[in-house]
Amino acid sequence: MKLADDPEVEEFRARFAAFLDTHLPSEAQARERSRSSAHVPDWARSWQRTLFDEGWLLPGQPPAYGGQGATLPQQLAHLEELARRRIYHSFNPQGLGIIAASLLSFGTDEQKRRWAIPILRAEITAALGMSEPDAGSDLASLRTRAVAQQAEFVVNGQKIWTSGAHDADVLLTFVRTDPEAPKHKGISALLIPTNCEGVVRRPFSSIAAEDDLDFNEVFFTDVRVPRENLVGLLNEGWRVANGSLGHERTLLWLSYAERLEDLVRDASGAGAGQEWYATLLMDLQALRLLGYRQLGPDRDPAEISVLKLLGSEAVQSASLHALEAQGAEGLTHPATTGPYHHMNYEPFISSWFERYARSFAGTIAGGTSEIQRNIIAERLLGLPR
Repeated sequence: MKLADDPEVEEFRARFAAFLDTHLPSEAQARERSRSSAHVPDWARSWQRTLFDEGWLLPGQPPAYGGQGATLPQQLAHLEELARRRIYHSFNPQGLGIIAASLLSFGTDEQKRRWAIPILRAEITAALGMSEPDAGSDLASLRTRAVAQQAEFVVNGQKIWTSGAHDADVLLTFVRTDPEAPKHKGISALLIPTNCEGVVRRPFSSIAAEDDLDFNEVFFTDVRVPRENLVGLLNEGWRVANGSLGHERTLLWLSYAERLEDLVRDASGAGAGQEWYATLLMDLQALRLLGYRQLGPDRDPAEISVLKLLGSEAVQSASLHALEAQGAEGLTHPATTGPYHHMNYEPFISSWFERYARSFAGTIAGGTSEIQRNIIAERLLGLPR
C-alpha cells in the first residue's frame, strides 16, 4: 500500500519541495528547448548537476552518485513531486534512467568514474544501442558483431531506432561476441564513444513531424573499442540488457500515471458523460493502486510487467478516444492541447494526433505488450511456454 501518512516520507517530500522552490530554473532561463532525447540544453545540464550535487537526482543512490540513500517510498514521493509540478526528470532520460543506472549495477569503479558520473551530472549524454533491423522485439537475435583483437574489440553492424544517437557522446551498445553460443549467451555490452572512427549516425523523422529528429540508424564499420569499455562479463551481456530494461521499468508505471492524469485534465470537456472517460479514470486509479503494491516487501518483480502493460495500453486507448472525440479538429497538427510548463516535455501537450501517435512508443519500448503478456503468463500465472 501507499504509506502516504508516513512522517519520514512526508518530511522527505517537504524537503524536496523546499529545494525545488529555491532552485528551480525560471521560464526565461529555460528558453532553449531540447531537440532530442540526448540533446540537453545548457540550462538543463546546469539544473541536472544541481540535482546531483544536492542529492536529489537519484535519491535512492548514495551521495557519490547523486542521491541520499532514500527508501523506495521516498523515491516514489520524489517522482510524484516532480510529476505534480510537471518537471521532466532529465532531458537525457535513457542516459539517466538506463545507461548510468546500468553502469552503477554492472560497471567497474573506473567505468563509474569515467562514464556514469559524467552522465549523471549531464557533462556528457548517452543513448542505448539495442534494436536492429532484424532484432526489435527479439533483442537476443542481434547481429552486430564485436571481434576481440588483443586489447580491443572491432565492431561491425547496424542499430536502428536509437533515440538521440546523433546528439549523444556515448552509446551503450549490445553486440554479439560469440556467434557459436546460444543467442542469449553470446552477447556483450560495450560503451562506444560516438566520435570513434567508423561510427555513422543518421537521424530520421518520426510520424509526429518531419523535423522531429530523435530516431537514428547507427552504422559501425571496423570500429575499434578498448577492452576496458566492456560492461559486465564477456558474453554475459544479456544480464546487462535485462538489468537495463529492469531499471527502465521499475517505477515506469508512474510516468504512465502522469500521462493518464494529463488526459483526465485535457480531455475532460470531450469526455464528459462518455464511457471511455470513465474507463480512463478507473484505469488511472487501478494503475496507482497496483503501483503502490510494489512498495511492499513481498513484491514480485514480474508484477512490473502488469503495470507496464496496463499503463501503456491505457494511455494508448485513452489517447485514441480523446482524438476521436475531437472530430476533425483532433487532426490539427501541430497544436497545443494542454498547459505549457517550461520544465516539462512539450510532446506531452502536443496535438491530439501526435499524442496518440506517440502512445505507441509505450507499447513497444522497454519490452512490447506481447512480451509483457508472455512474462505475465509464464511467471505470474504459471502457464507453459
